[in-house]
Amino acid sequence: MAKSGFAKDQLKTFVNRIERLEEERAALSADIREVYSEAKGTGFDTKIMRQVIRMRKLDKADFQEQEAMLDLYLTAMDMR
Repeated sequence: MAKSGFAKDQLKTFVNRIERLEEERAALSADIREVYSEAKGTGFDTKIMRQVIRMRKLDKADFQEQEAMLDLYLTAMDMR
């Protein structure tokens, strides 16, 4: 009985932590949307900003590989 009581309390703790983190994530997402909105209001292209942010997360080798593939595809489509 004591073991199931412990598991019950532990489960509640995990659920509470997850719920709190999801609330924090929602608040952060709203903050990020607000920053993009500010950037758009000052004339920046938010689609390009998102692409830059995504690319900055890549390590150097992955970035260079994606850049090379993009160049290859654009050349094949006579866009370069």
